Amino acid sequence: MRSASTEQPSSERPVRHTSPTGVARSTPLTSLSRVPWADMQDSTGSAAAVPLLLNGIAWGDADTARAALDDLRKRICQYGFVTEQATAATVPFLWELAQLPHVTVRAGIIQLLKAIADARQWESTAAAYPKLLNRRENPVVWERAARQAVRARRGELNRLLSEPDTEIARASTELARALAD
Repeated sequence: MRSASTEQPSSERPVRHTSPTGVARSTPLTSLSRVPWADMQDSTGSAAAVPLLLNGIAWGDADTARAALDDLRKRICQYGFVTEQATAATVPFLWELAQLPHVTVRAGIIQLLKAIADARQWESTAAAYPKLLNRRENPVVWERAARQAVRARRGELNRLLSEPDTEIARASTELARALAD
């Protein structure tokens, strides 16, 4: 099984499409296909559905995006636990989507990033039960990698903190506090 990629999608030159009005626009999630999702696990088993959920968040109407985000949350950070290795690979795409004005669930994405940044349940469990660290699949490693992936992009918070949407600004402030540690 391969390790989760922590590839930074926004560091690549975005693909530009010309709209019918002749104005170029960036296409989000261009490097999604470069991540070996089928070789990774989420809480349901194979993480192969993660790209579909991310696309649902990016392009769906409000109800579709909300349902996709709820499903993604259950797969990568349920009940405050980083559930599997796919979480760290998903984080850069969440950061990317949180920056896009057309995405309808941006505050929810930022709240999910905060939940991942706060996740220390596996670490706490391993402190009480060190045998957990001897397992072939080590959830403490997944949790740390996911938290690091959130921290790696914290420079993008400045733009989110200045958002006129109070829900986004509030969620961003909470994430900034979580990352200040």
